[in-house]
Amino acid sequence: MSALYVCATPIGNLFDASLRLIETLKNVDLIVAEDTRQTKKLLERYSIQKDIISYNEHNKKQKNSLVLEQILSGKNVALVSDAGTPTISDPGFDLVKSCVQEGIQIIPIPGPCAFIAALSVSGISADRFVFEGFLPREGKMRRRVLRKLANEERTIVFYEAPHRLLKTLNDILKIFGDRRICIAREITKIYEELYRGKISEAISKYEQGVLGEITLIIEGYISS
Repeated sequence: MSALYVCATPIGNLFDASLRLIETLKNVDLIVAEDTRQTKKLLERYSIQKDIISYNEHNKKQKNSLVLEQILSGKNVALVSDAGTPTISDPGFDLVKSCVQEGIQIIPIPGPCAFIAALSVSGISADRFVFEGFLPREGKMRRRVLRKLANEERTIVFYEAPHRLLKTLNDILKIFGDRRICIAREITKIYEELYRGKISEAISKYEQGVLGEITLIIEGYISS
């Protein structure tokens, strides 16, 4: 029976590719990738040659039916994002949803996820947490979301772009107060960095700017 394989790929270090991921990519008929250029780096590292097409936020409406046709015709298809697990703040949800509606078998190939990796080493409780993905880019909307989370007792996890980090940290400080935070930057990559401390201290540290992919782990609200 043909299937869609939802494959988690390395978030930086290509050695994080699992044996099961490598075997899956070798055995499927087609790979559907967020960015074919990024995925080809992984395929070249493990000497995999496969047909590959792009599937992202810009072309997913056009590509969805094409991919479904391939699976329904009997082909096995792997879905990958640039890094990490598809559908987790990455493209792929619409394709998975369509496959569910068509009764197509969907098989997860688990592996790396940036926010899980960051949370595990943050030093902030991971027993109960809420993952909010990316905050809104526009300041007014961002602050609205943060105000709704101000009394959330679970650990709160966000992704953030480096050029918005300082504005986001200032908004969090004003709305949440000076809580403990872990800022994970470039997880699994050469310049991996973990900052642990108070939000106000993080603002001072990063006031000159920062580069790389960022995950924020913030202590939940503690009632007095």
